[in-house]
Amino acid sequence: MQFDRAKLKAVILYACASCEPSQLGSVKLNKVLYFLDMIHYAVVGTPVTGATYRKRTFGPTCDQLLGTLAELIREKAVELRHVDYFGYCKSEYIAKIPPEKNRLSADEVSLLNEVLEFVCRQNTAKTISEFSHNTAWELADFGDILTYRSAFHLFPNEVSPEALEWGLTQAAEVEAERSQGNSLDYDSYSAFRKRVLEKGRAT
Repeated sequence: MQFDRAKLKAVILYACASCEPSQLGSVKLNKVLYFLDMIHYAVVGTPVTGATYRKRTFGPTCDQLLGTLAELIREKAVELRHVDYFGYCKSEYIAKIPPEKNRLSADEVSLLNEVLEFVCRQNTAKTISEFSHNTAWELADFGDILTYRSAFHLFPNEVSPEALEWGLTQAAEVEAERSQGNSLDYDSYSAFRKRVLEKGRAT
């Protein structure tokens, strides 16, 4: 995958501007980037930033994060602050300039907001690290690159017959609309995912 440093900088700056400093340390920032790129790849076929991720003790880490953060700090776009966190030194990041939203598509921003909500506001650094120890992480050796193909291991691979039948029906309806040349009213990713989850609970 082609790495886009400008987009990585835009994502980091957006994350720093969107979260309280106490909600976004280095562990969570690595996980935000990982889940953003992997989920986008699994759903759309391309990552957002194209960064490289590796298996580490506390979950996936981004190879390009430290260098890109250093660049943002030199540019005075982000401020790095070290704080005491129960006897440990924790890094916090504060955005000093507005994020460059124009570098990200509306769908990318929407997914990024979902990832930030889950990683930064609904989890601690410990719980998100544990959560990131998924099948893709388990199958790799320490230090190995987590390929983008491994993104499909983030999703459950057991589907009920009812949910599968519903999905096939939806696909047939979409294909029928396409063959008639009609425009399609696409759901946002979050709305579509919500419908799938509701259907799964119903079955």
